[in-house]
Amino acid sequence: MAMLKPNFHSLFLVLLVLSIKVSSSQSYISFVFGDSLVDAGNNDYLFTISKANVPPYGIDFLPSGGRPTGRFTNGRTISDIIGQNLGQKAFPPPYLAPNSSLSVMQSGINYASGSSGILENTGTVYIGRLPLGRQIDYFQETRNKMSGQIGENATSELLKKAIFSIAAGSNDILNYLQPSIPFLQGDKVPPSVLQETMLSNLTSYLKRLHELGARKIVVVDVGPLGCIPYVRALQVIPNGKCSSAANNLIRAYNAKLRQRIYQLNQEMGPETTFVYANSFDIVMQVLRNYSQYGFVNAEEPCCGASFPPFLCLNSSSILCADRSKYVFWDAYHPTEAMNNIIASKFLDGDSRIVHPINVRKLYEYKHD
Repeated sequence: MAMLKPNFHSLFLVLLVLSIKVSSSQSYISFVFGDSLVDAGNNDYLFTISKANVPPYGIDFLPSGGRPTGRFTNGRTISDIIGQNLGQKAFPPPYLAPNSSLSVMQSGINYASGSSGILENTGTVYIGRLPLGRQIDYFQETRNKMSGQIGENATSELLKKAIFSIAAGSNDILNYLQPSIPFLQGDKVPPSVLQETMLSNLTSYLKRLHELGARKIVVVDVGPLGCIPYVRALQVIPNGKCSSAANNLIRAYNAKLRQRIYQLNQEMGPETTFVYANSFDIVMQVLRNYSQYGFVNAEEPCCGASFPPFLCLNSSSILCADRSKYVFWDAYHPTEAMNNIIASKFLDGDSRIVHPINVRKLYEYKHD
């Protein structure tokens, strides 16, 4: 009587599907898109000027022992903190890292890229970066691999429960605020044209994510860039003030973005939820009342100077004594302490901050 040989490949797929059914109901899986505010190290694998792979970046990131990981801050990003609070088993690895696909079933993937934007040409001065459209191309590749490994039904079920977060648009506006480079840039379009172009592109990307299976989508607005050290220095804004021109441009864009998210929720129906996350008001509230939040400095960067070239590139850079007391880590990015505040508001805030529901309720919500 012939002995049947075990089919280890089939057995592996069965076990994998079973593990996904268990883990997807117990653990937080996220797919992260955007710029340097949430980049987990993708730019380390690109030929680019925009990198955070040298000390003191990551000095407070405990999983790496204080070594830089490509995150543009001293510790965790907002998406890192939210994931930890919701029981994520591991930080989603950068898509471009070797073997990142092995983690997709347990934690998700991070596609974000420093200096990138919603618009394709944003950040070209930095050479390499992954524009938002490219990031979604890469997610489609991830989805195709998942479907090939575990089947379409299991993939759809996993993606239905996962959180998709997009934090993009800051660099598009920063590029617009910067002085034009002679012979390389033409005349600037009116602010309303910039806003509508950003919204049109972003809307198409959000719809594409929906077509690929995303059902729980968090869209973060653009924060008050008129208050970051870089813009304040660029426009020679005195202490205690922010650039009104920059912040008014952003407020107008955010108002249109909030309306667009409302429209998408109406269009897509109850099986999909888009959440508008209001970082602008959170940051402004902290800046106006920073001492109440435990900060002693809400204007200067902890690392690097408050004026060009804003260098925070090595261990000899100017570094504040207590990083938990500063709102800004460098001339562009918040500290982990500030990220903690933003993340907590996104997690459990009311409808003024996260609309129509907060991220914790979104995670717990079961679509039909």
